[in-house]
Amino acid sequence: MAEENWAFPEQLRPRQETVDFDLDGVLNAVVRLHAEVPQNAFTATGLGTERAGYGVVLDDEGLVVTIGYLVAEASIITLTDNLGMSVPAYTIAYDHVTGFGLLRAIEPLRATSIPRGESSGMERGDRVFVVGQGGTAHALEAKLIEKKEFAGYWEYLLDEALFTSPAHPEWGGAALVDDAGRLVGIGSLLVQTSVGGRSSQGNMFVPVDLLNRYLDDLMTLGRFPGPPCPWLGMFVMESNSDDLVVSGLSATGPAAEAGVRAGDIVRSIDDIPVATLAGFLRAVREQGSSGCTVPISMIRSGEEITIDVISADRRDFLIKPILN
Repeated sequence: MAEENWAFPEQLRPRQETVDFDLDGVLNAVVRLHAEVPQNAFTATGLGTERAGYGVVLDDEGLVVTIGYLVAEASIITLTDNLGMSVPAYTIAYDHVTGFGLLRAIEPLRATSIPRGESSGMERGDRVFVVGQGGTAHALEAKLIEKKEFAGYWEYLLDEALFTSPAHPEWGGAALVDDAGRLVGIGSLLVQTSVGGRSSQGNMFVPVDLLNRYLDDLMTLGRFPGPPCPWLGMFVMESNSDDLVVSGLSATGPAAEAGVRAGDIVRSIDDIPVATLAGFLRAVREQGSSGCTVPISMIRSGEEITIDVISADRRDFLIKPILN
């Protein structure tokens, strides 16, 4: 993310006279996040060694939630509040299933905390506010344009994600806030989505309901509870021809080791046909936890082949967080 030298036009920003909550309190609950990652980190090639975005303060003890890819394998994390004070932080949790990262500030933040709402009660068309660090200049009045399933080629699946418009490219870790001033989502990606049959650009947010449900587990375990999901290191995308195509591979991941190649067309998992990325990811998870064998039938150069991929726990490939 570039330096924060941009600002929304006045007419797009929230104003205290048009909301029924303490706007300054909400604005001051969002901090800027900067993370440094070692060059030999597993995620360094795809996500870079310097990452910037936002975090949202959850309590008076400096607990902060962000989107996980910002802090994956980070060795140094710095949080900056709206008064310009920067403090170091450390990672409590980085979870692939929910997509959240949890941090704890090492020194007191001059920031407020934000109450959590429930994203399940929100409806398409609801007014929302997206808040980054930097006051109203970096806050946007928006609309919830869709609630639906989201599948990411990096083997990420949400049963229901939140999508907002107008779109903005720099909302990683930002707060999605409802009309009552409560946190309902954490910013993830700028995406193309379908609204009423039309393709539209919007922002995808991870719903806060997942945080409400799993916060205690993330705090104690550092991850989603239960056995780790099987990971293949296999980037699958839906093509314009309605095929599921392997677009890339993690060089040292299970799929590459088993002989899967970029360009292979996925047809089924354990003889179960798969036609969508979400269907593919669900079928993989139905094979068991990490370590299970995933039989993948594919078309390569016009011929059908089946490759058994022995899945892994993605966390085993990452540099473990340095705790305080």
